[in-house]
Amino acid sequence: MKAITLRNLPPSVERTIRQRAKQKGVSVNKVVIGLLQEHLGESEKRPVRRYHDLDELAGSWSKQEAEAFDRTLAKQRTIDPEMWK
Repeated sequence: MKAITLRNLPPSVERTIRQRAKQKGVSVNKVVIGLLQEHLGESEKRPVRRYHDLDELAGSWSKQEAEAFDRTLAKQRTIDPEMWK
């Protein structure tokens, strides 16, 4: 891969790039490449797909229904010592 040298980088831009690198725990080079990819629309990260097919169910249980569900799950999650001998 070829290298590119940037000259006359404004001090505020350099400061911001170095701060982002430090915050993310990555190299300055990676930050600059990431910024260029984002700006040019060539990011390697795939967009997160969000699904909304179950949205109407969220928050639809009463407190009693949620507690009953939790109790049932708790029973299913107990270990039967006889099965593991």
